[in-house]
Amino acid sequence: MTDFDAPALHEQSRPAAPQPDAGPSAEQSLRPRKSKPKPNGVARFLRDVVIILVAAVVISFLIKTFLIRSFYIPSESMEDTLVVNDRIIVNELVPDVIPLERGDVVVFKDPGGWLNEQPVPEQNPVLGFFDWLFSFVGLTAPDSNDHLIKRVIGLPGDQVACCNEFGQMTVNGVPLEEPYVKLPQPGSPVSGDDFGPITVPKDSLWVMGDNRYNSQDSRYNTATPSNGFVPFENVVGRAVLISWPIDRWTWLDNYEFVFTGVDDSAGEPLPSPTPSPSAGG
Repeated sequence: MTDFDAPALHEQSRPAAPQPDAGPSAEQSLRPRKSKPKPNGVARFLRDVVIILVAAVVISFLIKTFLIRSFYIPSESMEDTLVVNDRIIVNELVPDVIPLERGDVVVFKDPGGWLNEQPVPEQNPVLGFFDWLFSFVGLTAPDSNDHLIKRVIGLPGDQVACCNEFGQMTVNGVPLEEPYVKLPQPGSPVSGDDFGPITVPKDSLWVMGDNRYNSQDSRYNTATPSNGFVPFENVVGRAVLISWPIDRWTWLDNYEFVFTGVDDSAGEPLPSPTPSPSAGG
């Protein structure tokens, strides 16, 4: 062999370069692949139930915290609009997002001294757990006894007084015809005691019960730290609906027409109220 041929023979002696993987053969591709075991029907059902329950609890908690909440009525102060053991739905967007209006029925925390301290009854631990659980999602309101519910009569800057010669409440000098008020007898003044004129301070409300002769409202709490007013920060929300019992289901009206003309008279000086001869002591 000549020297000229050597290099060619040397090239042929090098090992062949590795070929790329051609993948599984046709025979291998036809073999059935092993799949991961799937949960049986019962396990899948239980898993779905758990997911739904957790989602429902979270959604209910968020709704209760930021949107609506349920309360029950423990007293007679709002009859005949609300009666004892009515359950109501409260819009918690009021007043932070939706402004308050005169005539709104509002739930608020005790501003201090409005409620007498109530003894805490002993409770079965099991019942206590379910009470806590249902209150967590807004289905019960164990703290209803720590809250009050009244109707807004005066907004910040309003001058409220009672009673004129016809036994009517006035706001900014405008007499109110109040169809929601429960009186001991027709023609009775809408307040058993005269008061005012009183100017409602900034960020506060003057509230009164519809059952005017059986309501410890702004009129009778002037000696408390809030001077009878309800600070906006204490307002939980506006009561919008009676949800239970079913035969009591109804939307709660704020009787906007009652306060027609009140805004037009805001800031005008008011005359001293005329005592009613039949006003209670």
